[in-house]
Amino acid sequence: MSPAEPFPLYFPGDARRPFGSEAATRRFARVAQLEEGGRVLDLGCGPSEMGGVVLAQEFGCSVVVADSDESVLSLLRARVRSLGLDGRVEVRRVDLSRPAFREGEFDAILCQGRVLMSLPDALSTLRPLLSRHGRLGVTYPVRVGRVTPRAVLEFWERRLGAPLLLPRELLLHLSQAGFEPEAVESLQDAELDALYRELEPHLLQVPAELATWLREEMALHRESGKATASYAFAVGRRREPGEKPPPARNRG
Repeated sequence: MSPAEPFPLYFPGDARRPFGSEAATRRFARVAQLEEGGRVLDLGCGPSEMGGVVLAQEFGCSVVVADSDESVLSLLRARVRSLGLDGRVEVRRVDLSRPAFREGEFDAILCQGRVLMSLPDALSTLRPLLSRHGRLGVTYPVRVGRVTPRAVLEFWERRLGAPLLLPRELLLHLSQAGFEPEAVESLQDAELDALYRELEPHLLQVPAELATWLREEMALHRESGKATASYAFAVGRRREPGEKPPPARNRG
């Protein structure tokens, strides 16, 4: 098995990302029960970042948008100034694999549309940064549909260094890492088709070696004719040791 691609998984900075829409950000905010004054970390933001802006403007949150790419951050600083959000949105450069923030600093952490670390690393690294009952939203590849071709499974295992999970298995990993799983959604066929269609022109503008994995990913999707692997966005609430599980819902 060839070495896994180093994290974060490469994604052209100016391309549209899965779950990068304003509607997806609003869904996260509602699930996370964000309120005015809540402190949010938007980690791995892109140059067309709107998640932090939506959370600041519509939900009254205090947001830190963070990335490792200074060119991305320069564009974001200019956008924040132009929108008059200097007091609500802070733009900060960080090491994405070891974001240096205080324990319990954030009420929510949003990793929207990028796979920044392996799943175990993401959950163990980001959980301590959340306040009690804080929410984490992460993007991660999953397998979908009734049958996943062997070539697709092998590709993603090479890329991630671990087997490709089902959405319910993704939630199980959150539970085992100290979270109460609250929601998961994945891109459907039409959404994934649109994502790859919009992504393809961006790959023509970058060195071929950077786009190798994405080209293979897109080719496998087209060979399958439908989504057999996709991207999921999962939300979990920080659970404390010894905390009782939530009461079962009455389905009657």
